[in-house]
Amino acid sequence: MSRGQAAGLADSCPDGRYYKTLRMGASQPLTNGNHENMTSMKHSSPLGRVARFATVLGLCATLATPLQANSEEWPRGYYPLPEEGDLVGEVYKVVAKSGDTLIDIGHRHGIGYEEMVRANPDVSIWAPFEGTAVVIPGRFILPEGPREGVVVNVAEMRLYYYPPADESETPRVETYPIAVGRMDWKTPLGTTRITEKVKNPAWYPPASIRREHAEAGDPLPSVVPPGPDNPMGTRKMRLGIPGYLIHGTNRPEGVGMRVTHGCIRMLPEDIEALFPRLPIGTQVKLINETLKLGWANGTLHVQAYPYLDEEDGTTIQRITEALAQVDTATSGLDYPVDYARLREVVEVPRGMPVALDASTPESTPETLWDRLELIAAETGVRESQAEEG
Repeated sequence: MSRGQAAGLADSCPDGRYYKTLRMGASQPLTNGNHENMTSMKHSSPLGRVARFATVLGLCATLATPLQANSEEWPRGYYPLPEEGDLVGEVYKVVAKSGDTLIDIGHRHGIGYEEMVRANPDVSIWAPFEGTAVVIPGRFILPEGPREGVVVNVAEMRLYYYPPADESETPRVETYPIAVGRMDWKTPLGTTRITEKVKNPAWYPPASIRREHAEAGDPLPSVVPPGPDNPMGTRKMRLGIPGYLIHGTNRPEGVGMRVTHGCIRMLPEDIEALFPRLPIGTQVKLINETLKLGWANGTLHVQAYPYLDEEDGTTIQRITEALAQVDTATSGLDYPVDYARLREVVEVPRGMPVALDASTPESTPETLWDRLELIAAETGVRESQAEEG
């Protein structure tokens, strides 16, 4: 067995359904990178079209050089790091066109499946009506901790990369949607590093995955060569945790879901853009942050995601944890927190930042227990866990 084959045996993440995905038809982007209406271009004068073409050429030249301070010229998913605060991006709306799916629209704007579904609960996933307003949940609270290397928030199904910047560049963060491990094949947590990078990898399905597929009547070959049928896509980056990778996919519709065997799966265009800029040795921090808190313009925001396992805590336990985090974030501050809004966010996590400033600070409960009592009464929860303990 070759060294490559031995290493490949530990690559347990692709789901084995490696055959070509049937495309539902190509669709055009709804907007450009600045979300401008492009319909007027087809009616412009020849001189106007020449001027616009020159502008596009200038923009392309700008993107080929080190990133400057004007974030409007940056690629999708790139944001300048805030000098103060913790939020980047924006929530905005686009209009669905004929042939679009919610997944297509999300991918064009750097958003994964679950993110789009949560932000658009009343919109059809596969056939949104032409003209439907679709929410793009493109605003994010940066994960807690040092802003360096790669940070993967499994609960959020999102990867953050903080590239090094010299004095001539604006410090930035890049963020990408990802797929993570299923409930029975969890993505591990911890701090590791990239140990190997491979273009156009072959896949050697481990015995456990081959056995799983054989039992399901879907036997796998011993090796899947590079190409469009390979579930690893065109790039893979091995992590220091044995058996786990960051890799591409030939099934992009699964990005933003819990569908892998534990690895981190990215859209093909995203991993191809990231791959050459992550040297071996880059730190990768894998976290499970279901509730993020951050400040923007003096206002505290909360961004919540569903727990990965339904058994991980009752509603009252989740609310208690959220209250403790808010107490820590506002410690020493006379900040009026809207606890009713916090309860709503914890109960129905939609994955978008929500401001927590109360409009009536005089009604704010005085103690953590008072706050818990208030929320328990509003949610119909009467049990006192403190008394039980």
